[in-house]
Amino acid sequence: MTTARIARRTRSTSESSVELELNLDGTGRSSISTSVPFFDHMLTAFAKHSLTDLTVTATGDTHIDAHHTVEDVAIVLGHAIREALGDKAGISRYGDALVPLDEALAQAVVDISGRPYLVHEGEPAGFEQHLIGGHFTGSLVRHTFEALAFNAGLTVHVRVLSGRDPHHIAEAEYKAFARAFRQAKALDPLVEGVPSTKGAL
Repeated sequence: MTTARIARRTRSTSESSVELELNLDGTGRSSISTSVPFFDHMLTAFAKHSLTDLTVTATGDTHIDAHHTVEDVAIVLGHAIREALGDKAGISRYGDALVPLDEALAQAVVDISGRPYLVHEGEPAGFEQHLIGGHFTGSLVRHTFEALAFNAGLTVHVRVLSGRDPHHIAEAEYKAFARAFRQAKALDPLVEGVPSTKGAL
């Protein structure tokens, strides 16, 4: 019988408070409240397109900046993913996806490698300063993937191949990551043990 791939994690600092629960073998159901509306939208998309059930409740010093809350949620999500993956036996390990959103097109490749690494490129000049949905800056897209990759132990490559509208670009990136992660975390009946010649990931 397969062990349930679930995790519950919390994090509390002077800057934010985060409670998170996930199920990697879910159907994409989510309940997200981070006090950063656009980030809620992106996490909802991540859950839906990765088939991960996800509940997040977070508050933070968003009167200063959304940065701390977004970063801390991504850190906790990364920790929870790492915990829920367990020894990684039977997983596909690799995933890749190309996702369009109107004029925007993003590619993501994920390796559940145990080796944190991020390559992130292709966003148009000025994207990182653009405000999306009020107070979510474009720079937080990369920061999300960085915190996720390093805390979950993932190798992640994300590339923006085209795009004009910052909302579309960001959403295509999150959805591409979600679809790639969905493939990588999937249990493959043909895989025996851990999919690595080293015997561990």
